[in-house]
Amino acid sequence: MAQFEEVSQKSKLHPKPEGLILQYGTAGFRTHAKHLDHIMFRMGLLATLRSKKTKSTIGVMVTASHNPEEDNGVKLIDPMGEMVTAAWEDYATRLANAEQDSLLTVLKDIIEKEAISMSEPASVYIGRDTRPSSASLSQAVLDGVSCLGGKSHDYGLVTTPQLHYMVCCCNTHGSYGSATVEGYYQKLSQAFLQLTQNAPNRTDDQKRLVVDGANGIGALKMREMELFLRSELQVVLSNDGSFGKLNHLCGADYVKVQQKPPEGLSMGARERCCSFDGDADRIVYYYTDSEGRFHLLDGDKIATLISTYLKELLTEAGLNLQIAVIQTAYANGSSTRYLEDVMKVTVCCTKTGVKHLHHAAQEYDIGVYFEANGHGTVLFSRTAQKQIHELVKDPNTNDEKKRAAKLLENTVNLINQTVGDAISDMLVIEAVLAIKGMSVQDWDAIYTDLPNRQLKVKVSDRRVIDTKDAERKAVTPEGLQEAIDSLVKKYKQARAFVRPSGTEDVVRVYAEADTQEAADNLAHEVSLAVYCLAGGVGDEPKPLH
Repeated sequence: MAQFEEVSQKSKLHPKPEGLILQYGTAGFRTHAKHLDHIMFRMGLLATLRSKKTKSTIGVMVTASHNPEEDNGVKLIDPMGEMVTAAWEDYATRLANAEQDSLLTVLKDIIEKEAISMSEPASVYIGRDTRPSSASLSQAVLDGVSCLGGKSHDYGLVTTPQLHYMVCCCNTHGSYGSATVEGYYQKLSQAFLQLTQNAPNRTDDQKRLVVDGANGIGALKMREMELFLRSELQVVLSNDGSFGKLNHLCGADYVKVQQKPPEGLSMGARERCCSFDGDADRIVYYYTDSEGRFHLLDGDKIATLISTYLKELLTEAGLNLQIAVIQTAYANGSSTRYLEDVMKVTVCCTKTGVKHLHHAAQEYDIGVYFEANGHGTVLFSRTAQKQIHELVKDPNTNDEKKRAAKLLENTVNLINQTVGDAISDMLVIEAVLAIKGMSVQDWDAIYTDLPNRQLKVKVSDRRVIDTKDAERKAVTPEGLQEAIDSLVKKYKQARAFVRPSGTEDVVRVYAEADTQEAADNLAHEVSLAVYCLAGGVGDEPKPLH
């Protein structure tokens, strides 16, 4: 076939470095940009096959999110804007690692296994972040698509969530929205403006928000979006990419890990601030109090604020829909207690990783999920959306119920249900705070986080550790869980768990307790147990104090 001949010829222009092996993980492929040209070309090929297989448009996003500027990466987006399926992650890894002379064999094997008709048309949407390497790497993707006769639409510079949104809009034939950047801004801003009409008499101070754009694509897109918000949100944009390096000493990941404000941002006491990450799919909020102490409001706090607001509206609207918050073992114990005991919201715990959370959220009428790092969204089932819409349209609905139903409908439109989206999540949070008349301090005071500590222990083989119960219990090595249980009993309000890293030979340790000193001691003692029972390497873990 002429197509395969072209693949053979073109692939020589995108040669694979000898012996380089990469794995397609939750975040797709990520490494130093100089190692990625062949991967991009091959992901163009794979996206074209996936499109022929699903008879839908597929997305390819060129980004390395919160990684340093010199890195880059790529991820595929499935028809409804979700992550690509596990079987196709395996195909991605096989195709990426095939040596030059076996590339066609692997390609034909995928076509045969999936029974793909090569005469089927293919459509691929491509987007990229602001890294210096992204333009040439996305060109390599386009080369791969055209080799197999696919049609491509290059969106150029977009946030990752925007490309997920475009793919979903295209495959729902416009029922989710219009597959343009302008369509995205219009849908979100319209919903936001409708919501904030329910919060009259807001002062300019209440409308003001300091945003750290991580010197990335989120800053560019926030600038474009501002015009659509008609001063209902007054954004003070820092780290907007005009100087400063992407993700360097700024961005959501830096703030979350370092527990301090980013560089390049001037914030007054008690002022509401937030940070995006490099591709704008994560967000965290923070402020400093009048004593200068830093307060972080992470994914747990965001999930609590949004789910509390939705639960109250469901009650007011008289809708009997089940709402659940999906957490991982890393969620702070205080947030779980508050949701279950005070708000009477169902909490479901799942394995770490966005795809596990997203999947679990689909099991409920309304599923709210946020990882502690600030990546998350809300999913509304078809049933939930239909009931909300019918209540808005019902002429017999009383005023209180109609108001609640309208608020719910606009909230559904404001949320990007395909994936975590920093811009959409930020607008939801701002609308909720405005409607409830809450300051960032009021929000922070909903519950107080238990002090916690995360450590990692180097081991010779991370596969020694196997877990169950959403990674909260260690099954192997023998004796480790018993050791953890007896250590936890020594402290108040304590818990601890261990899990193997997905990418390196380390075991991650999490501990929380009633004081920081107790959490630190517990984390250290659990680290020692891992070191002794799970084949620790190097020096034995040192106490933190």
